[in-house]
Amino acid sequence: MKEIRYVSADEAVRAVRTGDHIHLGSVASVPHVLIEALCRRADAGEIEDVHFHHFHTEGPAPYSEPRYEGIFFDQGFFVGPNVRANVNAGYADYLPVHLFDSQRLYRCGALRCDVAMVQVSLPDEAGRVSLGTSVDCSPAAIEVARNAIAVVNPHVPFAYGDTLPLEDFDAFVYDETPLFTKPSPAPSKEEIIIGRRCAELVDDGACIQVGIGSLTNALAPQLETHRDLGLHTEMFGDGILGLIEKGVINGACKKIDTGKIVASFLLGSDRVYRFVDRNPEVLMKDIAYTNDPWVIARNPRMVAINSATEVDLTGQICADSIGTRIFSGTGGQLDFVKGANLSQDGKSITAFASRTNKGKNKIVPILNPGAGVVTPRADAHWMVTEFGAVDLFGKSIQERAKLMISIAHPEDREALDRAAFERFGPHWRNLSV
Repeated sequence: MKEIRYVSADEAVRAVRTGDHIHLGSVASVPHVLIEALCRRADAGEIEDVHFHHFHTEGPAPYSEPRYEGIFFDQGFFVGPNVRANVNAGYADYLPVHLFDSQRLYRCGALRCDVAMVQVSLPDEAGRVSLGTSVDCSPAAIEVARNAIAVVNPHVPFAYGDTLPLEDFDAFVYDETPLFTKPSPAPSKEEIIIGRRCAELVDDGACIQVGIGSLTNALAPQLETHRDLGLHTEMFGDGILGLIEKGVINGACKKIDTGKIVASFLLGSDRVYRFVDRNPEVLMKDIAYTNDPWVIARNPRMVAINSATEVDLTGQICADSIGTRIFSGTGGQLDFVKGANLSQDGKSITAFASRTNKGKNKIVPILNPGAGVVTPRADAHWMVTEFGAVDLFGKSIQERAKLMISIAHPEDREALDRAAFERFGPHWRNLSV
């Protein structure tokens, strides 16, 4: 086993050169101690034109701030709240990519990775470390990087799945900063209804994909009477943990990774992180595996549940932006939509409240100018709001419009019907679905 020789964060980041592209471990496991050391180098005028790439990150994000303009430039694969304002002000940027393809960016050379900075667990007896709560595309970055720096943190759980040998790293820094935690938001009354409607579409023995947030927290209690569910997802948090602990999710009917929980990154409370630590039921895997549509499709009755910022009458799903304003990212939505649609008896579900918190309708005649289409209408199947659930598969444009209007907020339906009539002509009034 390789002997670990720890160095300070300031010494480790000496590997970074002007013009380098840096990959950051992300979500709950951002190596903040290395970022702080890089900021010290930047403040001393030692580096410039350094690019950062990552999934969404939690905690401070100085690499996106105006004060480091010309020194740091953030180009994340997903935009979180900590960088959103700076991205939309032009001080940082968004690199649109399906999460499955994020690892391929590095492995095929489409995106440089000069230095990889990640957090890892304490090594096991075989000299291997785990990326813990955030595997994502970090294995690919470590493979191709000129220098790979590992922050060894005892708070990082040792999760089984894609672990790495110590020999993969060029420098080690020790840090005991706790991982970022995120409380579970309470669902709204509309989301509770949506959760119930989604649960009605999930059969016993299905394999599910969900994210985190209030909608997942609304869905989970509705699934407690289900049996033998599986979990193959890019991420999970506290909302789904209760179903695992109660035995509702046991993976008994999965055709691959039978009996296992498969994910690539986590965000939640310490309880979630402790749950995966040395738990043989959990596999934390490279995003190349979790988000591969063909891998996803190998489990029958795959149900993918995702959300939207708005959906037009034909089923075009926007989930990364509000008009031209970037809100989040493409994420793994289409990866799982494709996988679920290919799965035997699978279902892809887009679940969202009919209106925003400010009362603006989310079902619209056409998407706002500049809005990104994350899931094309040809891939859109089940749509669920608090007012109903409809399946768009096999439906024409006009038939889809009728179905979408039927699940819109009642106060918005007349205006949507008028817009559809203006678009489709006289036949619209006589169309039935």
